[in-house]
Amino acid sequence: MTEPSPNPTPLLRTLSLAQITLYGIGTILGAGIYVLVGEVANIAGSHMPLAFVLAALVVSFSAYSYGHLSRLYPVSAGEPIYVQQAFALKSLSTAVGYAIVFAGVVSAATIARGFSGYFAVFFELADALTISLLIIVLTSIAAWGVKLSVTVAIITTLLELLGLAFVIYAGADKLPALFNNPDSSLIPDSLIAWQGVGAGAFLAFYAFIGFEDMVNMAEEVKQPEKNMPRGILLALVTACLLYFIVTLCALAAVPLQELAASKAPLVLVVEQNTSIPIALMTSISIVAVVNGALLQIIMASRVLYGMGKKRMAPGFLATVHPRRQTPLIATLLVGTLVLSAALLAPLVTLAQATSGTILCIFTLVNLALLRLNWRDLRRNFMALAIPACGAVICIGFLLMQFWL
Repeated sequence: MTEPSPNPTPLLRTLSLAQITLYGIGTILGAGIYVLVGEVANIAGSHMPLAFVLAALVVSFSAYSYGHLSRLYPVSAGEPIYVQQAFALKSLSTAVGYAIVFAGVVSAATIARGFSGYFAVFFELADALTISLLIIVLTSIAAWGVKLSVTVAIITTLLELLGLAFVIYAGADKLPALFNNPDSSLIPDSLIAWQGVGAGAFLAFYAFIGFEDMVNMAEEVKQPEKNMPRGILLALVTACLLYFIVTLCALAAVPLQELAASKAPLVLVVEQNTSIPIALMTSISIVAVVNGALLQIIMASRVLYGMGKKRMAPGFLATVHPRRQTPLIATLLVGTLVLSAALLAPLVTLAQATSGTILCIFTLVNLALLRLNWRDLRRNFMALAIPACGAVICIGFLLMQFWL
């Protein structure tokens, strides 16, 4: 295994609390919310807003573990380092790191394929050409510098937020009628209704995945011991509030049956209740797709960089470009893997395995914090109960995924 250079160039520590928080919001929101609202509405019905709140509560246990561990170990390749510090099993830690890279590559490749369908609405190009151009551009942005990468990610995140603002605008004036309508049951009043909320929360859980990517930017964040936990908390709370308000407005603006049947439910809300051009909302959906792919490329390259630095992967992956101060080789490798997967690999099975992989990683991170707290005599109730609950919840969700 290649050794890193004796005096390696460090990553550029430039990201503020606001920047890492917006980065986190972008990774959580992604393009999923523009589609997932309809699917959750189909399961939870008018209790959809409560399902998203319950999902946020479930995710918060794992987010606590990530935030606490990112304060203790503010480094790239966060999860492998957390697992290594807790269990001292290099093979397990290395497997965790490569699993994260796998999930990021498959996610970005899946997103790139989805982008070609959106892009065809405006321009007719061969799918392979569209996918190739997209991944080359995104890899170039990621390789050019963290300032450019995060600036692009923040701009696209703000555009995603603009799209959600359109939805809130479309439904805000109809909220009083929703609250006053006796047929609109927002609070479950039966066991069957609560079961629907639970099933909806299981699906909505995946709308909150993404905060974990933030920890892999730790070496590029100013004062990471303080700003990483705060950024994770702020990103998760912001996403929860947005999901709750957006789903309420969507319920108020469009009949539940139409919302549940639509493949683009938020676009439907805006189309039926405003004069905002549909092309604009479609363009925002495309931007959300592009943002998701860019963030996955950035994240996976930082994991490989961190693994190379800790000798869990070939040392050349820890090489940082002296002028750009980005992990150039790791970024180019990730871009190549994403392009290959998008063009060549059958992604359906791999994409289905991605969410299971992430749940396994969440479980190990929660168990890592539990073990570290026990070993270091931080044995008060909260220090042990929160990561233990996080691990149990993730195992339960993993079993449900195979059961359903």
